[in-house]
Amino acid sequence: MPTPNSPQIPKFSWKIFLITLVILLAVFGAYSYSQIEEVDKNVQETSLSEVITKSKNGDVTKIDAYDQDLVATLKDQTKIRSRRESFSNLVDLGIDPSKTEIVIHDTSKGQLFFSLAGNILPFILIFGLLWLFMRKMGGGGILGGLTGGMKEDGENAQKSQINFKDVAGVEEPKQELIEVVDFLKSPRKYQLMGAKIPRGVLLVGPPGTGKTLLAKAVAGEAGVPFFHISGSEFEEMFVGVGASRARTLFAKAKQTAPSIIFIDELDAIGKSRAQTPVGHSASDQTLNQILVEMDGFGPRENVIVLAATNRPDILDPALLRPGRFDRRIVLDMPTLSERHEILRVHGRGKKLNPKLNLKRIADMTAGFSGADLANLLNEAAIATVKNKKPFISEREIDMALEKIVLGLENKSCVLSEEEKKITAYHEAGHALVAFQMPAGKKIRKISIMSRGHSLGSTWTVSEEDRHLHSIDDFESELAHLLGGRAAEEQAFKKITTGATNDLERATKIARAMVAEYGMSSLGITSYSDQEVNPYLRGLSSARPFSEETAAKIDKEVTKIINHAYNIASKVLRKEKKKLDSLAKELLQKEMLTEEDIQRILGQGRKAIKM
Repeated sequence: MPTPNSPQIPKFSWKIFLITLVILLAVFGAYSYSQIEEVDKNVQETSLSEVITKSKNGDVTKIDAYDQDLVATLKDQTKIRSRRESFSNLVDLGIDPSKTEIVIHDTSKGQLFFSLAGNILPFILIFGLLWLFMRKMGGGGILGGLTGGMKEDGENAQKSQINFKDVAGVEEPKQELIEVVDFLKSPRKYQLMGAKIPRGVLLVGPPGTGKTLLAKAVAGEAGVPFFHISGSEFEEMFVGVGASRARTLFAKAKQTAPSIIFIDELDAIGKSRAQTPVGHSASDQTLNQILVEMDGFGPRENVIVLAATNRPDILDPALLRPGRFDRRIVLDMPTLSERHEILRVHGRGKKLNPKLNLKRIADMTAGFSGADLANLLNEAAIATVKNKKPFISEREIDMALEKIVLGLENKSCVLSEEEKKITAYHEAGHALVAFQMPAGKKIRKISIMSRGHSLGSTWTVSEEDRHLHSIDDFESELAHLLGGRAAEEQAFKKITTGATNDLERATKIARAMVAEYGMSSLGITSYSDQEVNPYLRGLSSARPFSEETAAKIDKEVTKIINHAYNIASKVLRKEKKKLDSLAKELLQKEMLTEEDIQRILGQGRKAIKM
C-alpha cells in the first residue's frame, strides 16, 4: 500500500512507448545513413574492359572499389565509372596492384540498421495494427481482445445521476423497483428475516417506454455502482469471447457489491436454444455462462441483474425460471395522464411558452412512447431556433408533430392537376369514412402536400386510450383504410396505385382478426404461427395448420376486406356532397385543419349499420 509521500509508478502507456520507439528509430537511421559512403553518380560511365585496358597501359593511377561499383582515376585526374560482378576479384581481372593503387571501401558499414529495420519493422507494424484492432473490438490490448476482456465503458462501474423523479409515466414499475432499491440500501434487514430479493428483474415493453432509463434510475436512487452492457456486445468476433466477458463482468460486479448489472437487449444473447440453428454455439456459450453466474450468487452477494427486452416470447425458458429472472416488470405505452407527466419532465430544461397547454399535446399524441414525446419536444425546440422565436409555442409543436407523424414535406414532388384531384378525393374519402364510422377517430388534419413517400395524408387520432378492441373497432379501421380507394373508384371510375400502403395495412389487420383473434366464421381457434421456429417461418411445411385451413383463412380475409370496402363505398355514396366539398376545398387550400373539417362535415357522427 503506497504512502501519501511515496513516489507513484507511472501507468504504462502504449502511446508514449510507440512515440519513443519512432524517435529512436529515426535517430539511429539518420546516423547510419550518414555513415554510408556513396558513389559519385556524376562520373562518366564506361565498360569494365576499358578500365582494365587503361590500367594495363598505365593510364589509371587509382581504383576505388565500392562493392559492384568501380571508380578509376586517370593520370589527368579525370574519373570514369564502371561496374563489376560482386564476386569478381580485381587482381584476377588483370589489374596490377604495383601499377594501380586499389582502395577497397566497406559499404556494409551503416547497412546493418536498414537490414534489421527491414526485417523487424513489418512485425512491429502488424503488432501495432492488431493491438489497435483489439482495442476497437473491446479487449484492452491483444490479450484482452482474445480472452474477452470487457470494453472500457463496460469494464468500469458507472455512477448513475438519474433518480426516480427524472422518470415519469411508469408509476407501477417504479413501485415494484422500490423493493430492489431498499434491498441495495439495507440488505441486512432482509437477510435477518430470511427473505431473498429477486436476483434478476426483467423489464419488458415496447421500444421507447423507458426500460434503460428506469434501470439507471434504480442505480441512481440506490447510489450503487452500475454496469451497463448491451447483449450484442458480448459476442463480436471470436468464439468464446462472450462467455469470458460475462465472467469478467460478474466478477467485477461482485468486487464492487452492492451493485447493479444492466443487460440491454437481452434477446440478442438470450434466444431460446431450441430455436437456435446449428452453428450458433457461441451464443449458447454466452447464455450458459450468464445462467451459471446468476446461479453462483451467494445469499450475501448483493448483486442484482436488471435486463431489458421487447421480445420476451423468444427468450430461453432457463432465463425466466425462479433464481434467474424471477420478476418480470411490464412497461406499456403511456396513458393520457402519463403522457402529460412525461411532457412535464422532458420540458424542464426547455424554454416553453407559459401559455403552452401540455395536456392538449398529450391528447394529440395517443400511441406515443416516452422516447417519442422526448423527440417531439426536441424537434419543436429545433424548429423554434430555426424560426428565431424566444419560446416553444403550439405552432412549433404542431410543426414537429407533422414532421414525426406525416414525414418531411417533399417540396420537389410536383403533382399534375389530375394527380392533385385524385389525391384530394383519395384523402377526402379516408376522412369522410373515418368521421362516419361508429368507432371512428378524430381527424386532425388532411393534406395533399407530398410528405415522405405519400402524395397526401390524413392525420387521425384515437379519441381515447384503448386497450381492448372489438370487431366494430377493426371494421371501422378497415373501412377508413379502404375509403381512399373507394372514393377514387366512385369519382373517376378507375383505380390507381395510391392505395398500396392502405391495402397492406388492411390485409394485415384482417389476417390478425382471422388467425389470431378468432373474429371470423372459422371460430375461436388460433392459427398464429408464432410458435414455429423463426428460421423456418414462412415455409408452408412449417405452418401449424394444413393447406386446407390456410385456404380457408385466405378466403375469410378476403371476405372481411370486401365487407369493409362495401361499407366505405356505401358511406361515400350516401355523403357524396360532403365528399365533393372536402375534395374541392382541399384542392384550394392543400391542407385542412380540424376546424375546417368540422365546418364541412358537421359536429355529429351518423350511425352506420355495419
